[in-house]
Amino acid sequence: MYRFIEECKSRLGFDNVSEERRGREQQREPGQRSQSGQRGSGVTHFQRLLTRLQSFLRRDAVRSAPFWILPFALVGLFVYGAIIWNILLSLTDFAGLGEPDYSALDLENYIIAFTGGTPSWSSLSIEPIWNATQNTIALMIGFAVVCLILGLVLAILVDQKIRFENTIRTIYLLPMSLSFVVTAKFWLYMYNPQTGLINITLQAFGIGPIRIVQNPQLKLAAVAFALVWQFSGYAMIVYLAALRGIPSSHFEAARVDGASTFQMYRRVIIPQLRTATVSALVVITVFALKAFDFLFSMYSGYQPGPSADILATRMVREAYANQNWAYGSTIAVVLFIMALFIVGPYLYSQYRRGDL
Repeated sequence: MYRFIEECKSRLGFDNVSEERRGREQQREPGQRSQSGQRGSGVTHFQRLLTRLQSFLRRDAVRSAPFWILPFALVGLFVYGAIIWNILLSLTDFAGLGEPDYSALDLENYIIAFTGGTPSWSSLSIEPIWNATQNTIALMIGFAVVCLILGLVLAILVDQKIRFENTIRTIYLLPMSLSFVVTAKFWLYMYNPQTGLINITLQAFGIGPIRIVQNPQLKLAAVAFALVWQFSGYAMIVYLAALRGIPSSHFEAARVDGASTFQMYRRVIIPQLRTATVSALVVITVFALKAFDFLFSMYSGYQPGPSADILATRMVREAYANQNWAYGSTIAVVLFIMALFIVGPYLYSQYRRGDL
């Protein structure tokens, strides 16, 4: 296109005509100049349009369009299009049979989700999602807080220039490379009342055996502990990278001022880890919202019991086991809103700082 415009300009003689016109305009009288300007206004306007089109085609976004337009369209269709379709589906009474009726959209599913009761599309009473929401928030907060604290402690210890630092970092980061399914099966064996390492250790101190996975009071804590084991290495790497980015002069200045090691980290170093904390917190909490496959693998289904039931397992159970597809979409929208409340402020802060 750019070459085509250049060829049009050369064939029409715009480059030469403009210089010749300036010379003739200077030699003509004022009256003749105005008449000539009126006759050439059409050509000048066309030349201006070609120049604007040429500058538009020179933009980086336009020139790189063949590389990003197809991925952009695919993401828009299969990600954002699916989100919009799911929101519309949550406003219907679709039960998995036939086609959804989009002519009568209402908020009944959301009312049932938070208040419970018998909806118009079912003869059975449905419990609200408050129990699953509370478990989700408890898992998210407990898992994130413990994971960040443990990751920070490990990062500070590894940052002391210890021997075999690379090996230790690899060992702590290795669990994150495992899938939720592998982690769930591994900790299901570890929690085994007869052969699990946890109960064998407790029995050595005269405690147990304890049926950890089957105990309603310990189910959610057992899930959070396993997730901390898997993601504490990620938090350690994030904090370690942030610690290595702090100038050594800050450490030296704190020591010169007489601060102890604890005071130095508490008052000087840790306040500078705010960005790393926020970044790790967003990733960890989002993984907590996506813990469905972990619970599904550990309890061999999407019914872990009321004490460990989270929104993700409730969503899949309503959609696939109870055939309440619209109601399952409603719970998915609630999960999506929770994720937005986590990711949205982070993205906005990054935008304000100019990092996006």
